[in-house]
Amino acid sequence: MASKKLHIKTGDTVKIIAGNSKGNTGKVLEVLAEKNRAIVEGQNMVTKHRKPSAENPEGGIEKTEAAIHISNLMVVDPKSGDATRTGRKLNDDGKLQRYSKKTGDFI
Repeated sequence: MASKKLHIKTGDTVKIIAGNSKGNTGKVLEVLAEKNRAIVEGQNMVTKHRKPSAENPEGGIEKTEAAIHISNLMVVDPKSGDATRTGRKLNDDGKLQRYSKKTGDFI
């Protein structure tokens, strides 16, 4: 089964609209399409306890980004800098491309 199209892609700048990091913006590092989640740089930080291992003999506590559900993310329009809903329409080349519903410009 093909994965469904999401409104967010890796590399997009997004605004978080719900949750502990609400109101913050960041760059999408990874999109987990099968779980409908994305990892945003520097947001939704969680603490992981690591056991000592050969690579890390001390072990310790690490802070890392946790995934955020994509329904809680909105794409930031690169031109206006505002969070916007997105749609898809054909560009001049006949390819389907995302556009900002706020400004009408292609993203």
